Amino acid sequence: MNEMVAFTTPASAPAWKRWLIFSPLARIVIYAACFFAVGYPLFHLATALHLGGKDASPLERNVVGLVLEFISILLVYIVAVRLVERRRVSELALRQLPTYGIAGLIAGFLLLSTMTLLLWLMGSYHVLSVNPDAAWLPALLGMGIATGIAEETLFRGVLYRISEEGLGTWAALAISALFFGGAHLNNPNATLWSALAIAIEAGILLALVFHLTRSLWMVIGLHAAWNFSEGTIYGFAVSGFDVKGIIVPSIIGSDWVTGGKFGVEGSVVAVGVSAGISAVLLAIAIRRKTIVAPSWVRKRKALS
Repeated sequence: MNEMVAFTTPASAPAWKRWLIFSPLARIVIYAACFFAVGYPLFHLATALHLGGKDASPLERNVVGLVLEFISILLVYIVAVRLVERRRVSELALRQLPTYGIAGLIAGFLLLSTMTLLLWLMGSYHVLSVNPDAAWLPALLGMGIATGIAEETLFRGVLYRISEEGLGTWAALAISALFFGGAHLNNPNATLWSALAIAIEAGILLALVFHLTRSLWMVIGLHAAWNFSEGTIYGFAVSGFDVKGIIVPSIIGSDWVTGGKFGVEGSVVAVGVSAGISAVLLAIAIRRKTIVAPSWVRKRKALS
C-alpha cells in the first residue's frame, strides 16, 4: 500500500461494502452524517441549557463553542475512522501535538506577519495605536482553535484525504480547495474573488501542508494562528468578520491590494505569498515522489 494512503478497501470486503461503506464518496457521506447526528442535537442542547448564549460573556461563548467543536467534530472523526476504516488515527496522534502543533502555530504567525510586512512596505498598512483591552483569549479559543479544529478536520481530514485516496492528489487539491473557498461565500463582505482567493491561498496551501506532514495538528495549528494573527494581533477583518485587534491599524489602498472589508485573505499579496509557498511545497512533494495516483491507476500497477 502507498504509505501516503491511510486506508485502502480490504481485499476480502464484499461488493456491497466496497460501494456503501468503503468507497471514498460513501465515507465522506458517512462522516458528514456522523458530524451532523452528533453536532446538531449537541448545539441545541447547549442552547436549551443556556450555555454560551447571547447573554454570556465572550469568553464563555467561545469556551462552549470550542468544547462543542471538539466533541462534535474531532472526537466524532476519531471514533468514525476507528469504526469505518478500522485503523489507528495517525493524523491525530497525540505524540505529534507538541511538535507539529507548535510548528503549525509558528508557521501561521510568520505567514500573516510576512503579508502584513509587505503591505506595510507598500504603504497600505499603518499602526495607529495599541488596544490593550483586546479580547485576545476568546478570539484564540473561538476564531482560532475552534475554527481550526472544525475546518481542518472537515476539509483536510475528510474531504482532501479521502478524495486523494480515491482520485489522487491533483484532483483532491482542486476539489478540497474549491469547496473550502465556496464555504466562505456566505461570510460577511464576501465576493467571488475573496472565495477564489481563499481557495488558492489557503485551500491549496493547507492541503499541501497536510499532504507532506500527514498531521491534522499541523494544519489546525497553522489555521488557528493564521486567524488569530490576522485579526487579534494585526487588526484585519478575518474572512469578512470584523475583529478588534491588539494593533489598531489604518489600512489604505484598493481592496484588490489590501483585501478590504473581507480581510487580508482577499488581497493579491496574500494570494501571491501563499501561492509561492504552495509551489515550493508541491516541488518537495514531487521530488519526494509522494504524489498519489488515482486508485484505479494504483490497482492496475499492483496487478501488473
